[in-house]
Amino acid sequence: MPHKLVIVESPAKARTIGGYLGDDYVVESSIGHIRDLPNNAADTPASIKDKPWGRLAIDVDNDFEPYYIVPRDKKSHIAKLKKLLKEADELYLATDEDREGEAIAWHLLDELKPKNIPVKRMTFNEITRTAIQEAAANTRELDMDLVEAQETRRLLDRLYGYEVSPVLWRKVMSGLSAGRVQSVATRLVVDREKERMAFRVASYWDLEGTFDAGSKHDQRMFPAKLYSVDGKRVAGGSNFGQDGQLKPGADVVHLDRATAEALATALAETTYDVRSVESKPYKRSPYAPFRTTTLQQEASRKLGMSSSVTMSVAQRLYENGFITYMRTDSTSLSSSAIDAARNQVRELYGAEYLPDSPRVYASKVKNAQEAHEAIRPAGDSFRTPAQTGLTGDQFRLYELIWMRTVASQMKDAVGNTVSVRLGGRAASGEDVVFSASGRVITFHGFLKAYVEGTDHGAAKDDQETRLPALAEGDAVSAASISANGHETKPPARYTEATLIKELEDRLIGRPSTYASIIGTILNRGYVYKKGTALVPAWIAFSVVRLLQEHFTRLVDYEFTASMEDVLDDIAKGEKDKVTELQEFYFGSEKLRGVKPLVEGLGDIDAKELATFPVGDAEDGIHLRVGKYGPYLEGPGDDGTAFAKRANVPDDLPPDELTVAKAKELLANPAGEEIDLGVHPETGLQVVAKNGRFGPYVTEVLPEDAPKSAKPRTGSLFKSMSLDTITLDDAVKLLSLPRVVGTDPESGEEITAQNGRYGPYLKKGTDSRSLTSEDQLLSITLDEALRIYAQPKQRGRAAAAAPLKELGNDPVSGQPVVVKAGRFGEYVTDGEYNATLRKDDTVESITIERAAELLAERRAKGPAKKAAKKAAKKTAKKTAKKTAAKKTAAKKTTKKS
Repeated sequence: MPHKLVIVESPAKARTIGGYLGDDYVVESSIGHIRDLPNNAADTPASIKDKPWGRLAIDVDNDFEPYYIVPRDKKSHIAKLKKLLKEADELYLATDEDREGEAIAWHLLDELKPKNIPVKRMTFNEITRTAIQEAAANTRELDMDLVEAQETRRLLDRLYGYEVSPVLWRKVMSGLSAGRVQSVATRLVVDREKERMAFRVASYWDLEGTFDAGSKHDQRMFPAKLYSVDGKRVAGGSNFGQDGQLKPGADVVHLDRATAEALATALAETTYDVRSVESKPYKRSPYAPFRTTTLQQEASRKLGMSSSVTMSVAQRLYENGFITYMRTDSTSLSSSAIDAARNQVRELYGAEYLPDSPRVYASKVKNAQEAHEAIRPAGDSFRTPAQTGLTGDQFRLYELIWMRTVASQMKDAVGNTVSVRLGGRAASGEDVVFSASGRVITFHGFLKAYVEGTDHGAAKDDQETRLPALAEGDAVSAASISANGHETKPPARYTEATLIKELEDRLIGRPSTYASIIGTILNRGYVYKKGTALVPAWIAFSVVRLLQEHFTRLVDYEFTASMEDVLDDIAKGEKDKVTELQEFYFGSEKLRGVKPLVEGLGDIDAKELATFPVGDAEDGIHLRVGKYGPYLEGPGDDGTAFAKRANVPDDLPPDELTVAKAKELLANPAGEEIDLGVHPETGLQVVAKNGRFGPYVTEVLPEDAPKSAKPRTGSLFKSMSLDTITLDDAVKLLSLPRVVGTDPESGEEITAQNGRYGPYLKKGTDSRSLTSEDQLLSITLDEALRIYAQPKQRGRAAAAAPLKELGNDPVSGQPVVVKAGRFGEYVTDGEYNATLRKDDTVESITIERAAELLAERRAKGPAKKAAKKAAKKTAKKTAKKTAAKKTAAKKTTKKS
């Protein structure tokens, strides 16, 4: 029977929407993008491979005409959509409302080529019954300006990456990649590390006191810090520059330890009077509802979620009808959402927390897409977190969004701030002033519902400090005065939250791209995480140096930001796609394009790019970025230049590679051995080494040992070092895994072992974690049996809990999780398992990446069991025939 065909992106979204439309509608998903530029040479159509621009799959000489292909794993699904379309009397393209969604809708239209039926563009920003039915009743035409903007972005990124990346392969290292925004994000992280490396510590001292306001005050004791000495401000951290010196023109008194301690002693008997009391009203207005970037930042601060995890969880919440669309620049709320939020304020907090009129938030984001609302709970009435039935990350993220939205419609927080100055004269004659400040919130307003997180230990908005009610002229005494030393700190490394904020402040990239940008620089090995901080690898220094020296404009912050303006202007129909691509690629009279830049590079000294001095020239130490990682070269004992080499530990941040650390590594480089003596039991020589993965001890086998023989090795405990390791320590390490004893009930042997995730006990297949490495050598059988007597957190035969939930697979529709397996982490949808690749991590893996891995695994078919040789030969012949058929059937789709 004829039906209306509705196409969305994901199966989960299709299932939810299908329940809101009648029997006249068939809702199917495109399973993401249905076609794209070829990803590699194997996917590139034979018809364009011999073209000068075939590698790009963009005809740069013919108005940058792109050549799109339908991926092999999507062809059967396209056939399914075409079959459904033949039976349809209307086509609704219901992909997301942003530029990428508009482009997917256009690709669908161009690929399916519907004939003689109406085609309607259906848009919505929340998946509720009302919203979906209204969207079906109020469709529009496809917005080709948005399509052009998205296509321009795709082509810009292809031209940048495919032309610049090969330069990195030749001059830095194979397998690297350059990207229009990813390279700039990497530069930000590298530049921050360079600031930390150039930073010099400054020390300064001040006085802190506890003062007594007297018995007439309920709150007598309060803290205060030294503010000035003889009318001059006391120097604080902000008065020092990155070079460790006072900033020019800083009219302050710099206290050292001796001066501060002497002043503290001279103030022992001093009495003080209140010289001034300044009180001001305090008011804090609610935060605007979430947009994409602020959600990513807060989820990082409050929930510890990476940007990719945040967007993956938000995607699931959106597709299942819990929140509005999560890729938005807007902070505005619809009138129905404002009403819903105000109703919940009244119900949950009381009318006194509700402002007289609704709050309206105008977006401060340049060129914000106001067609979208802010991210908020879906529907005309909000479900509280407890009413959703959600669990885990979805519950936590929904709760965060719900709190922020409700708080945005509450009254201001109000109170008072007080600043007090206390003066006195030291026995040594100095006139000193101490300062105390306080804040009291008299009406918490929106803070009852939500307090925004802060970065780098900044005070939160609801923090209060109470002071006694002092008046000018009141006498106070000091209960204690102490001198305290401080050191200035280098600029904090970026976290995901602060890097996103920096990119947004610089107008680089778009909110919807930040998660993938950070994921890319982590997966490519340019950046790694130390806690939550983003640390650049040395390879990133080489890459950024090459780009800055030879592609200066392409990694310029202002130029990259200006490209976003160009894309926005194309989206508004104010600029032409071909003209902008022409200037970017070929250049103009004022600017050199990518192509002439690549062709006119000249000679690049690859060794110079990969060499970085450590310390001053007279130290003679250099770090080099090699094929197998960074290493040091330094002078030999006789002064010969570059006579010594040493590997640099993978987890040593660049700013911690000081001259002293470099000399330490050169003094005991990887490969050089420290002779510890002879093993008392085996008679073999025992040595200590510094390997690429850290220090370890090992036995030296005799020259006539069989080739199959392997020496015993043992990594040093975290509490050990090569400088202090002894033969006794080494013998103990080589004894691991250690037999603790035998379980008297089961008769099974219990061993103590050191594994990838730390020390543990093992009895048969039952493992139990230990709390410290030292327990490996000291734990007794009785102690081990007591540990095994305790119940495990999960059943013995139960599967390990997943490391991470990613969402539903677009093909199978089943939930995808990350698990730890015998051979490493892997993703699974319950039917197929796919091992994570070298560049994938549990932290950075997204549902999109997991879907790619599963698609590759699925294409290989079910895991084969052992079979007879004849059966194997038959299977091979069948596979060859199938492959030949697929090759013959392969078609190329060219954009019309």
